[in-house]
Amino acid sequence: MILAIIYPLWFIIIASFSNPSDVANGRVWLWPEHLDLKGYQALFKQTIIWRSYGNTILYTALGTLFGLAVNIPAGYALSRQDLVGRKWINALYVIPMFISGGLVPIYLTVKGVGLLNSFWVMIIPFAVSPYNIIVARTFFQSSIPDSLWEAAQLDGASTFKYFFKIVLPLSKAVMAVLGLWTAVGIWNQWFNALIYLQNENLQPLQLILRRILITNQQVAGNTTGQLAAELQQLSDMMKYASIVISTLPIMCVYPFLQKYFNQGVMLGSVKG
Repeated sequence: MILAIIYPLWFIIIASFSNPSDVANGRVWLWPEHLDLKGYQALFKQTIIWRSYGNTILYTALGTLFGLAVNIPAGYALSRQDLVGRKWINALYVIPMFISGGLVPIYLTVKGVGLLNSFWVMIIPFAVSPYNIIVARTFFQSSIPDSLWEAAQLDGASTFKYFFKIVLPLSKAVMAVLGLWTAVGIWNQWFNALIYLQNENLQPLQLILRRILITNQQVAGNTTGQLAAELQQLSDMMKYASIVISTLPIMCVYPFLQKYFNQGVMLGSVKG
């Protein structure tokens, strides 16, 4: 099973360094038959790539921090038995997981609050995640005993002091998991940018790569003869190179959070 998952990733990496004809003819299995860097060279010639890369890094870093700052306290509040209207508030978080207002109302709301075509439209409007809040709530219910809160009260701790000094240090596992989920979601996000960002200087990497690949395919499709074949090969190389470029940072971050991943998912998904 591990090989079945790893090999497609490895194949994309070696295909991005291989001649497209070797890939098409099945001559690339474990190593590149002939080393070819034209795909990376063509991508890096696009100066907008570097700007969009920086945008994506900022969106991911700030969006992850803001998402944790919103969802973790919400999950903790819903885990408290003394929260007034707890059941009703839980229901209000569950309903949007199944019923959405639709794209047009969301667009009008984003436009109405002045976030359309701004940097913060990729961070603020979609930070609240009902699923992440429910996972955090279940984690707090199953992992933070009520006796700990009673002991903190005897020592004179307020609710905020208890949350920041005791609860958060004990919640590294679920914070790492939710942070990873949020970061991956923001890093791979392109549809929201397509809808809400018209300014090219603010667009993330995924949207720019999508545009470059579509443009190359259209140019290759409108060309005939040997030039069309060469453009198609270049488009294929850029496709593999763009996958490597867009996934490499997340793949580098994941090993550092892996030790928390299984623990956080299990504790946040099953109520003990």
